[in-house]
Amino acid sequence: MSLTILLIDTEENRARALEEKLSQSGFARVIRAEGPDLAQAVERAKPDLVIIDMALPDRDALEDIRAVSAANPVVMFAGTDDPAFAQEAIAAGVCSYNLSGVALQDVRPIMASAVALFKRYHHVETELAAAKALLDERRLIERAKAILMKDRKMTEPEAYRWLQKKAMNESRKLAQVVADFVAEDENQRRESKP
Repeated sequence: MSLTILLIDTEENRARALEEKLSQSGFARVIRAEGPDLAQAVERAKPDLVIIDMALPDRDALEDIRAVSAANPVVMFAGTDDPAFAQEAIAAGVCSYNLSGVALQDVRPIMASAVALFKRYHHVETELAAAKALLDERRLIERAKAILMKDRKMTEPEAYRWLQKKAMNESRKLAQVVADFVAEDENQRRESKP
């Protein structure tokens, strides 16, 4: 596993030691974050993984993590065992919450599992978004068919074929034609109300 890692650490000596160990291991290129803005550091470094090591993590750090966790797996090492904060960190997008002082041989599996968990979660999110879009499209098609059946006295198959033919004639996707058709119908109904 060859990764670019963005390392954020509040303690200089610990950060230097971790950076050295990760670099020596040969499976990572480590970039230390400069400045307090995590989002800017992520934008500049474009890492495969973000490691945050904090003696006393705080709520402000969670907001920074929330801003970058949608696009990057985040591993957090904390100096305190606080179950409530761990839950908040995971809700903010941390893939792996650990206590500081983990042995180097344990860091690699932690990183690998965080990356795998992030990829899996991202895949599920993508599938969910696609399913929601398909469901919304189906609802609009059903609504458009109902409008045609009511206003033009078409049967359901006739209404569907009419929508398909309109999409083909206009060289547009059925979903686009249906969305426009339903929006136009809503506008006409609003205008016709006294």
